[in-house]
Amino acid sequence: MFSPLIRPAALALLAVTPVTLLTACTQKGSSNGDGASGAIEVRATDDACELSRTSAPAGSIAFEVANEGSKITEFYLYSPGKKVVSEVEGIGPATSRTMTVKVTEPGAYTTACKPGMVGDGIRGEFTVAVAKAKQ
Repeated sequence: MFSPLIRPAALALLAVTPVTLLTACTQKGSSNGDGASGAIEVRATDDACELSRTSAPAGSIAFEVANEGSKITEFYLYSPGKKVVSEVEGIGPATSRTMTVKVTEPGAYTTACKPGMVGDGIRGEFTVAVAKAKQ
């Protein structure tokens, strides 16, 4: 089947592959300047929309939306003027999607999960603060 020279090389590759795969699956945290890092986790169910944080500094904000409900859902970020800033649609049950949005204006925003993709959804307050100056 394998020549004697190929077998040790193949075994060495198999020994390294799981470590490489685990390394590739880790999420790189990105600091947003206020001590918090990484994406904001959103747990969406058929009757709840829970965020790991309800504020972030202005700039690039990532929301990792995990649908733990039984219906397809959507996730929205609305501006203080109630306009859609960004949205991610078609998040099936037991799946997740990331929505990354650049928000330049501080203020009182609103988040919404929409189980079944209908109505106003389950809304919550979200504050975008003035970004700290880089030192």
